[in-house]
Amino acid sequence: MQDTKERIIELADRLIRTRGFNAFSYKDISDPLEIRNAAIHYYFPSKTDLGIAVINQEIEKLAINKLYWATFPENEQLRLFFDVFYQRSKQGFICLMGSLSPDYETLPAAMQEKVQHMSEDVLEWVTLCLENGRKKQLFHFKGDAYDRALLVVSNMLSSLLLARVMGKEVFEKMSNQLLNDLL
Repeated sequence: MQDTKERIIELADRLIRTRGFNAFSYKDISDPLEIRNAAIHYYFPSKTDLGIAVINQEIEKLAINKLYWATFPENEQLRLFFDVFYQRSKQGFICLMGSLSPDYETLPAAMQEKVQHMSEDVLEWVTLCLENGRKKQLFHFKGDAYDRALLVVSNMLSSLLLARVMGKEVFEKMSNQLLNDLL
């Protein structure tokens, strides 16, 4: 039964990253998984519950990645962070935060809180990475690290969107330029 729950979350994640939260229904999950809608409702009584499960999974993945990344110098940590986005680009996906942000005003309050928490978590980590890297002279930039983190994250989000329209090589150009500007 846990396998079914995980498959539901995985497919919902893909649908959110390709269509957006408001553009899929439980039928879009039940048909390809060959299960009844009732099976989805068993695990996730509401679409909000499913959305929160997808966000929680992403937060957990980030926590695991952060532990692994902490074993590297900050410039490598940022490259590894960018690689997560690169992998999404190769799959034709956008990041979860980038996909949920346009729908933010239409999301239920509980999901809005989760999206905000996820966004704050990402920004906090990037800020810390930039601050520590600058102290070690691995990064060179002017201004506040948080302000720079906002630019880094917004560039990563937009690079995935633009790569959808203009081709995957756009992501590489944008992320490489961003790294070069920091190093």
